[in-house]
Amino acid sequence: MRDITRSIRITFVLWLLTAVIYPAIMIVIGQVFFPFQANGSIVQNLEGQNVGSALIGQVFTSPQYFQSRPSSVNYSSFTQQERDPENIGQRTGVSGASNLAPSNPDLLARINETVSQLEESGIPPTADLVYASGSGLDPHITVEAAFNQLERVAQARNLSPDEIAPLIAKHTQGRFLWVFGEPGVNVLNLNRELDVLQAPLE
Repeated sequence: MRDITRSIRITFVLWLLTAVIYPAIMIVIGQVFFPFQANGSIVQNLEGQNVGSALIGQVFTSPQYFQSRPSSVNYSSFTQQERDPENIGQRTGVSGASNLAPSNPDLLARINETVSQLEESGIPPTADLVYASGSGLDPHITVEAAFNQLERVAQARNLSPDEIAPLIAKHTQGRFLWVFGEPGVNVLNLNRELDVLQAPLE
């Protein structure tokens, strides 16, 4: 009985430490020191409405905005009317790739269509604007892909490329721990900055 009682006490103490105290401390630290990140890195538009998370990509179709990477799950951004509950690729929060082989005709057709759309828009295709990311939720594009879209966005907004180029540099994030990966441009933050740039003065 003594061993059983001791085991129950140890289990209770470990549960208290790992399931109550530790999570509570992390929540407090997150809300006090990192509230933006802890609450999902939510980005708001000029009207104060939530328009997305800086951690998750989304589709931009207007020529006034920089385009994101293609996504096999469409960033899970389906409206209630568009969402098919039987389609796992449309459920909110789903991430992943298409898992199509390089020889798959569906993949080749999708790539050719994307390349044609980019060329019609006057955007030189780059790998990240043609191929979907592994997660399907990537919020970044390469610096090269951003500058390839610069002229198009500048024309659509009646601005000079020199006015927009500093915004690309501002929203370029470096390598993780200065070693891993490549620098990337956060598309949502960049597009929001474009709206701020042209916001009417009050």
